[in-house]
Amino acid sequence: MLLFHKLYSMNKLKSIIFIFLLFFLINNANAQKRKFVNEFLNIGVGAKSLAMFGAVSAQTDDIGSGYWNPAGLLKIDAPFQVSAMHAEWFAGIAQYDYLAFGKKLGKDRNSFGGVSFIRMGIDNIPNTLSLIGPDGSVNYDNITSFSAADYALIISYAKKAFGGISIGGNTKIIYRQIGKFASAWGFGFDFGAQWKFNHLSIGLMGRDITSTFTAWSFNFTDEEKDVFLETGNDIPLSSVEYALPKIITGIAYEGSFGGTQKDFSYLVEFDANLTTDGRKQSVFNSDFIEIAPAFGFELGYKQKVFLRGGFGNLQRVVNPANASQRSFEIQPNIGIGLKLNRLHIDYALSNVGNLSSILYSHIFSLTLDLTHNK
Repeated sequence: MLLFHKLYSMNKLKSIIFIFLLFFLINNANAQKRKFVNEFLNIGVGAKSLAMFGAVSAQTDDIGSGYWNPAGLLKIDAPFQVSAMHAEWFAGIAQYDYLAFGKKLGKDRNSFGGVSFIRMGIDNIPNTLSLIGPDGSVNYDNITSFSAADYALIISYAKKAFGGISIGGNTKIIYRQIGKFASAWGFGFDFGAQWKFNHLSIGLMGRDITSTFTAWSFNFTDEEKDVFLETGNDIPLSSVEYALPKIITGIAYEGSFGGTQKDFSYLVEFDANLTTDGRKQSVFNSDFIEIAPAFGFELGYKQKVFLRGGFGNLQRVVNPANASQRSFEIQPNIGIGLKLNRLHIDYALSNVGNLSSILYSHIFSLTLDLTHNK
């Protein structure tokens, strides 16, 4: 009977994978625009997950699952959980903030709902469009400042399905603003699934599964348009951008050791990110598809103190001095975590070694179980 149950669950899981791939292929076959769209939504949330380089789609188990894989929301023990994160990217130039909360739903508590809010902004950007007057004189008093900020509201819902399989989905509302000059609204969906059997977990996440659109509109005065033309720049026109679907698959294994007490726990996960946006950023790519691998691990002591690490962003980088020469680069992340009853404190250091042009980033996040199930 147990064997039949396992086979039934595996067949259902295969059906979910088939639906994912079908959505993925249809949307990419019909897509006509391939752009870098809504990049702030590709950074990630939560110091715990970022320390593991985002390789968490199979085992994510906190409110941050609303971003990484909404199916993981069902692993939250507490009836209500809230989390916040602050990070300063590019050596403090960009401010990245995240706030999320959610609660168990239904009488049998076999579903979970959550809301996440993300903001990434760069403030005090000089506006030099009026620096030079009509007579050619330079007036620094005409320099003003503005902010460029991206916002995302993610509404998540997860529910138990069958045979240890959980499913979840996101509705994303996006708003982007560049001072008074431009603004954009976007809308999209994510879908995720997780399956756990003993120590093994499998995750599947479809991001922008139906293609997420972002519609831009611009607002320039006649004087500002003249500056664009006089300096040889094009005047931006209203347009619609599309974020093509991405599929993330993950497999994780967890266990414990340390004698009869088993004070030590460990968790390892490998993720593969499949895209067809034509960027060719990873070492594993073709004209049609790109696969970006990521690996993460966590070592815990008495479920109180955690050491985490991960690596990804495998690339072949062209030597600027000699285009025929390329070097292989990989980006590692590390982090630590501390669990104090209902409070989880996590820290991550991104881009250790400064292997790319992005500088070090320190990431802190707090997670609180407002009502704790013992």
